[in-house]
Amino acid sequence: MLLEHLEEFRHLRVAVIGEAMLDSYLYGTADRLCREAPVPIVALHGRHDVPGGAANAAVNAQTLGAAVEFLSVVGADTEGDLLLARLAAAGVDTSGVVRSAKRETLVKQRVMAASQILLRLDRGTEQGVTGADEEALLERLRAAFRRADAVIVSDYGYGILTPRVIGALAEEQARAPRVLVADAKELGRYRDVGVTAAKPNYGEALALLHEPPRYPPEERLAQVASWEEAVLEKTGARIVAVTLDVEGALVFERGQPAYRTFTQPHPNANATGAGDTFVSALALALAAGADTPAAADLASAAATVVVGRGGTTACTVAELRDFLTAESKVLDREALVARIQALRGEGRRIVFTNGCFDLLHRGHITYLNQAKALGDVLVVGLNDDDSVRRLKGPSRPINPAEDRAQVLAALSGVDYIVTFSEDTPARLIEALRPDVYVKGGDYTRETLPEAPLVESLGGEVRLLPYLEDRSTTGIIERVRRAYATGD
Repeated sequence: MLLEHLEEFRHLRVAVIGEAMLDSYLYGTADRLCREAPVPIVALHGRHDVPGGAANAAVNAQTLGAAVEFLSVVGADTEGDLLLARLAAAGVDTSGVVRSAKRETLVKQRVMAASQILLRLDRGTEQGVTGADEEALLERLRAAFRRADAVIVSDYGYGILTPRVIGALAEEQARAPRVLVADAKELGRYRDVGVTAAKPNYGEALALLHEPPRYPPEERLAQVASWEEAVLEKTGARIVAVTLDVEGALVFERGQPAYRTFTQPHPNANATGAGDTFVSALALALAAGADTPAAADLASAAATVVVGRGGTTACTVAELRDFLTAESKVLDREALVARIQALRGEGRRIVFTNGCFDLLHRGHITYLNQAKALGDVLVVGLNDDDSVRRLKGPSRPINPAEDRAQVLAALSGVDYIVTFSEDTPARLIEALRPDVYVKGGDYTRETLPEAPLVESLGGEVRLLPYLEDRSTTGIIERVRRAYATGD
C-alpha cells in the first residue's frame, strides 16, 4: 500500500541542489485606479516570504518526513538571510549553501489583491557560479551526495548547475548510484548523468523534443503518449514523468507500459510550486522502494494537496497520509448511486468495471489506467469476501475486502469503490447505468453475461486485455513454489 511507503520517508536522507529563490507575496486591496495611468492602486497590508524554486523542493522533502541537506549559492544580502532563516525554520539543513558577495539572491515578488496576482517583479543573479563559489559548491555537493539516499536536482537555469557541477553529479552517480531525480529546464544536459527519473512539464518536453504544442487536452495527451521512446532516450533516465497540469501526468519507464496519474482539478490559479512537490514526493517514494506506478501516484497525491492552496506551499506527511486514506472513495451502494447521478448531471462520463482485485499487481494497474481513460469517472465494483470464495475457492481471498478497497482507493485513477455480494455485478449496473462497462481477460462480446444488460441501458461495452503473464493466480502459485523449495 502507498501508506507503507510513506512510513519509510522518515528514514531517508535527501540532498537537494538547485536555485534557491525567495518567493515574496505582497498582499493588499485594489479599489481605485491611478490618475497617472489606467492601472490599479494597491494599498498593501501584508507580506509573506517563503522558500521558492529548489528551496521549495527542499522544504517539501523535509515536510514529507525526510532529513534534507540543501545545496545552492545565494547572495550575502538581506534576502539571503531571510531565505536561509525560512529554510532553517522548516528544519532544512542549510550548511551546504554557499554565501557569495558576488551574487544577488533570486527574489520573485508578487503583488496581490483579492487573491489575484497583479504583478510579479523578479531580480537576482542569473549567471553561472564561478571561481571560489563554484569550488565550494562542488566540495559540499560531493560530501552531501555520499550521505544521501536520494538526490534531487532542481535546475531552473539560473546558474547553479554549471557544467562542472553536472559533471560532479555524473561522477558521484557512477561511483555509488543513488536515486537521482532531475527537474530541469533543459533536461538534455543530464542525459549522461545516470538519472533515475526526470520530470519535465509539458512545455519543457516540447522544447526537449522540438515539438509544437497541441490543443485540446485529448490531442495533447495523445501527443505525449507518442513520446515514450523519445523522452527516455533524450533524458537518459529510467523513468520520465511528463506533468500535464489538470490532466495529471504520463509516466514512462523502460521496459514497462506507460502509466497515467490523475489529479483533482482546482479553481485556485495562484498555487505555485506544485511541480517541486511532485518531484520531491517522487524521489522519496522511489528511494523508499515504491514501484513506478506507486511512486507516481504518491507524487500526484502530494501535488494535489498543494494545488488546493494559494501561493508557494509544501505538503506535509500528515496531509498526504490523510489524503491517501481516501475513505470518501469507498461508498455504499445508495451513496454511490446519488453521487453518480450528480456527476452525470454535470455531464461526466461514467466508466464501470468490477473484479476481485485480490493481490493488486501491475496488470491490474495498467488495466484500471486504461479503463479510466475511457471516461471521466471510474467506479470499481469489488466482490466481497463471500462472493470471492464462491468464485475462486475456499482459499481466497488472500486479502479481506476492506484491505482490497483501500489499496484500490490509493490509485489516482480510481474515483469510487463499492463492494457487492452477488456473483455478478448486474444489480450494480442497473443502479449505476454506466456509460461504459469495461471488462478484461479473455471475454468476447458474446461470452460476457453483462453485455446485453449494459447495452439495453444505453451503455457501451469495452474489452481490454490484461498484461501477459500477470495474474493473481500466477503470483500465488509462484509464492507456493518458493515456499515449497525453501527459496
